Order: sequence, then C-alpha cells, then structure tokens
Amino acid sequence: MNAKSFAEKNLVDAPIDRRSFLLCALASGAVLGAGGLAAPAAAVPLASGAERQSDAQFTSEARFYEKLPNRKIRCKLCPRECIVGEKERGYCGVRENRGGVYYTLVHSRVCAVHIDPIEKKPLFHYLPGTTALSIATAGCNVNCKFCQNWDISQSRPEQIHAEYIPPHQAVSVALQYNCPTIAYTYSEPVVFAEYLMDTADAGHAKSVRSIVVSNGYMQHESLIEAYSKMDAVKIDLKAFTESYYTKVITGQLKPVLESLVTLCKMGKWTEIVYLVVPTLNDDDAEFRGLAQWVKTNLGPDVPLHFTQFHPEYLLNNLPITPVPTLERAKAIADAEGLHYVYIGNVPGHRAQNTYCPHCRKMLVERVGFTASQMLIRKDSTCPFCRYKIPGIWHL
Repeated sequence: MNAKSFAEKNLVDAPIDRRSFLLCALASGAVLGAGGLAAPAAAVPLASGAERQSDAQFTSEARFYEKLPNRKIRCKLCPRECIVGEKERGYCGVRENRGGVYYTLVHSRVCAVHIDPIEKKPLFHYLPGTTALSIATAGCNVNCKFCQNWDISQSRPEQIHAEYIPPHQAVSVALQYNCPTIAYTYSEPVVFAEYLMDTADAGHAKSVRSIVVSNGYMQHESLIEAYSKMDAVKIDLKAFTESYYTKVITGQLKPVLESLVTLCKMGKWTEIVYLVVPTLNDDDAEFRGLAQWVKTNLGPDVPLHFTQFHPEYLLNNLPITPVPTLERAKAIADAEGLHYVYIGNVPGHRAQNTYCPHCRKMLVERVGFTASQMLIRKDSTCPFCRYKIPGIWHL
C-alpha cells in the first residue's frame, strides 16, 4: 500500500480520535521511513457548518502584520506583503482578516505527521542516523509547478483532514518515539510560523530540537524572529535565475538569497537543496554562478545538494534528471571550491557520502536515507587527519 492510500484509508473511511490519528500517521511514517514522499491527508469537501465551529481551536492572532485604514491589514510575513480586506485571506490561504485583526487558521492544525530519518530532509551534517517527528499544516506562499505535496501545500485548511496537535503534544510524541528533533516540513513552514515558534519553544523546554525545511521566501524580520528558534535549517533554492522563480515558482529569487545570508549571519546550521529540472535550471553557467555565489556569500562549508527531479504536479512533461547532469553540477561546484556537494534522490551514489575535504577519507556513509557508518569524532573532527568538519554531528 502506498503512502497516500494508507492515509486515505485511515483518515477518510471512518472518524478517528486524536490518539488513533497519531498512531495511524506515525505507523505510516515508520513504514515509509526509508523512502517515499510525505503522506498528506486526502482532500475532502469543505467542512459542514458544525465542523466549522470547531475550527476555533486552530485559530489565533497572527504575528507579522500591520493594521491599515478601513480594517485592512498588510501581511509582513513574506515578501508578497498581501493587503487583505475584511473576511479575506492572503495568498497562502491560511491567514484571514477578521474585523481588522489578522488570524492564522492553522495553529496546531496538523494534516501530515511522520517519523522520518533526518537524511530524508535532507540534512547531512545534522545528527546523522537520528529521526525527526515531521509535521505540516496546509498552505504555501508559492506555487511550485513540480511540488510533490501539492495536495496539502495548495489546499485551504478546510479542504483537508487535520488533527489538533498543540505544541506540548507534538513534543510529547517526539519524546515517546525517541525523536530528538521535530521537523517542520512537507508544505511550507513559513505560513505556519506561529505554530512552528510555539512548538520549538515547547520542545526546547524538554530538550527536543527543531529544524525547518523551507523555501526561505520570507521577510527579514519574520525570518529572524521565527528561525532564530531553529537548531538547523534546510533551504530549497529552486534555481539561480529570477525568470525561473517568476515562471515556475510564482515567487522571487532575491529574498531567498537574502534569507540564506541572514541565516548564516545568525549562525544557524544551514544546508541548501537545488532541484535540477531538465531544460529549466540545468545550465552549466547557472551551476557555476550558484556555486560562486554560495562560496562568496555563505562560505565553502555550506552543504549543497543537487537533487534529481521526478515529474509531478504541473511538470509531468519533463523527464527525470539524468544522473550525468547531476554529476556535472557537482563537478562544477567542486571545482569552484565548495567542500560538501552532494547528489540527492539517487540511492547508492557515492556522492551521498560525506568525505573529509582535507584527506578525502569517507566519514559518513549513507545507504538510501540511512547513515550506515559515522566516523566523525565527538569534537567534530576527522578521525584520520583531525580536520574540523562543520556541522552538528552528535547529541
């Protein structure tokens, strides 16, 4: 049974209580932990009037907005700066103006929950071999034409089944299943920033860490306030041209690059994923420009993952990225002086392993989403030459 059919069977066929939801969802995550996509809840018709009344538990005043005349508001969460009138929502569809007060409709409104290997995020320099309780709500502030989880990212909260999982309960589940980390992922955590922040605070009080898998399309102030609570960040850098962001992402490149610079200045462990889409962002000049920008603005030690594209959502007409294209991208980035360049979505490829840039010995061996060998010392150095390997390697 695939991920989606499992979710549909357990979330649609019969009403379930909170405990049953968690057990079903976590069971699916355990089964799918070695691979596969997130298993978002299936889309359903808009809720009935009675069900809408219960939405109050998911609703709280949003952060990051300013009030305007005539009960309008300006959202200050992402670069769109949506101006939202009474009873209207912003672009993301999960934040609503009610009487001149802006509300998030997805606080604790979890529609996907799994236990994933940390390598699946992918984060390769953060606690290899551990797991993360991975959670998501509906909504996104862009519309990537290749989105693998479009049925939750492009849905409004009322359109998909969800369960009330407040921050303290998410932390309890993470502890119960021995997950040292909670990951905010699958859809776009920018749009559920309030829930992310509150859960991170609750987790840190119990020594549970937080990471975010994000598009980085965020305003400077909201990024600093929300992601300062994260222990690590993975940013999907979709391409290195504004035209690609305009046509394929419905967003902008410049704010994402600014977010990456800000995260590094904040001292946040950050990794970058670049999904290589045939004919759209696979030009050698773009690979070279990206590598040069990363080295100049972030430094040579920020891991860069070139990931294989698979046809999905609105981009079903393109082929899977050829492995030689990914290898060419890596070779270009290596030649530009980046120390940790990986190839993703190609199980068994040697470029999924971590090597010491000084002595070239293999330090972390990965098979699929499993770290089968981890040799980096407690002081984060190579055991062969004592070269410092940047990352968060041990609990």
